[in-house]
Amino acid sequence: MWKKEDVKSQGLPENGPGISTGSPAIGSVPRPPSTSVPVSAGVSACISQGIRIKGEVTGTEDLFIDGYLEGKVNLSSGSLTVGPNGEVKADIFAREVIVRGRVDGRIVGREMIQLWSTGNVAGDLQTERLTIEDGAVLRGRVEIETGKPIDKHTEARAAVAGTAKGGVVSVSSGSAAV
Repeated sequence: MWKKEDVKSQGLPENGPGISTGSPAIGSVPRPPSTSVPVSAGVSACISQGIRIKGEVTGTEDLFIDGYLEGKVNLSSGSLTVGPNGEVKADIFAREVIVRGRVDGRIVGREMIQLWSTGNVAGDLQTERLTIEDGAVLRGRVEIETGKPIDKHTEARAAVAGTAKGGVVSVSSGSAAV
């Protein structure tokens, strides 16, 4: 017969294996300590390095992809993070998109797109705010839509900030082609 004392003698938490008083809420995805997901990311779902998906991914939660995904991604109110080992061949629509791996396809980040130094994107970007770290690779067009009119001086400065490694920058009304 099982007793509460048996659990203590095995060195497991009082509530049983995998259950502790500080455990995440039911329905959330616990992250093992070895994952490359930042603890502060607040990720609800994860496609890890050994997973390959072909098809359409839709949802409203945040998603971390460190595996392979081909198709379409639509996270209407969530954010998408492509991890350093992630490879995505898809058109992406999300509230925020963070690229640390490789993306081939169009990216629409309604509020923000971030390209980390390890990021590599081949495709067009459309967003309100764009951050490109030194070392990131971007091949495509960038369209910034703020919802409010901006003058040519501000627009040109935003376009040049996105091409720190050189290249050709052309500025037209509301977009910068890199």
